[in-house]
Amino acid sequence: MAKYIGVLTSGGDSPGLNAALRGIGKAAEGQYGMQIIGFKDGFRGLMENRSIQLNRQTLSGILTLGGTILGTSRDKPHKMPVGGKTLDMREAIVQNYEKHHLDCLICIGGGGTQKNAYKLVNKGLNIITLPKTIDNDVAMTDVTFGFDTALSIAVDAIDRLHSTAHSHHRIIVVEIMGHWTGWLALGAGLAGGADVILIPEIPYDIKVVAESILKRSRLGSPFSIVAVAEGALSKEEALAIKKIDEKIEKTEDKEQKLKLTSELAALRALREGNTMRLAALLEDMTSLESRVTILGHLQRGGTPSAADRLLATQLGTACADYIEQGIFGVMVAARGNTTKPVPLEQVVGVRKFVPTDHEWIKSARAVGTCMGDK
Repeated sequence: MAKYIGVLTSGGDSPGLNAALRGIGKAAEGQYGMQIIGFKDGFRGLMENRSIQLNRQTLSGILTLGGTILGTSRDKPHKMPVGGKTLDMREAIVQNYEKHHLDCLICIGGGGTQKNAYKLVNKGLNIITLPKTIDNDVAMTDVTFGFDTALSIAVDAIDRLHSTAHSHHRIIVVEIMGHWTGWLALGAGLAGGADVILIPEIPYDIKVVAESILKRSRLGSPFSIVAVAEGALSKEEALAIKKIDEKIEKTEDKEQKLKLTSELAALRALREGNTMRLAALLEDMTSLESRVTILGHLQRGGTPSAADRLLATQLGTACADYIEQGIFGVMVAARGNTTKPVPLEQVVGVRKFVPTDHEWIKSARAVGTCMGDK
């Protein structure tokens, strides 16, 4: 009897999503005779029962397309805006799962999607997830698809900014995505020859950064490229956040915990202007003109790289194999040149940070790149 498989893409868009859908669909239909149903706009489309058939015709020609043909959203099954209210819509999702006689639901997304998918596992659904995000911060997988493309885009931007920084003797501060981790900024900064790289895992001292730029100027290089992750924090900001985090962990009073959580959210919200403030401070401290380039969503768009197409296809076809074997409640992780089904409970709530002894950091320091701490 043919198996019925549902699939959705959730969270932020990312290069390689269509390649993953193609890999899943072609392997599942071609090798195992499964029927694939795609749900539009993430978990919301599943809740509203908006679907399309994913067959050979639908999947043809999408390998090189950016974005996702299914659309996406950040809606959560247990906290979904409906009719002006925020409701738990998991029961509606379960009903639509059963209405389509699904044997499995594939959820493709980042850390938030892994959490949301696990909540459906706890409702008794057969779930498999695939790790995608340009941030590369999903735990238990070597790499996520989308990262390589975004990395290439960020490196290309830094390459282009070198000439204008050199010509005008300026500091160019480049803000790179990455959420709360520094994989993108570190990789792009190292590959693009940035003079300063600032990432969330290593809180920076603004005086150290300014001095490294002035030292370059004294040695005959009156310009600098500063690659800064969107989540990078100064030592003072990181310390303030750490203190509130510790208070939240210690207190058992719900009212006090809510107050502290609000304070923490307010502190974290300040990061949105961090890059502009950083550039202004560096200009004031060095007397060198500074300019800011925020790459933003440029990093998430366009044609996926060959590496991301390969990875997404590999994970997608492996996903079809695991479904045929009856392996559920797992994320299909990249491990070396192969894949591994990792139990979702090992993935949920864990973020993959850059280890401070990572080889990329060692290499950056070895070539004289300032990491903001010493």
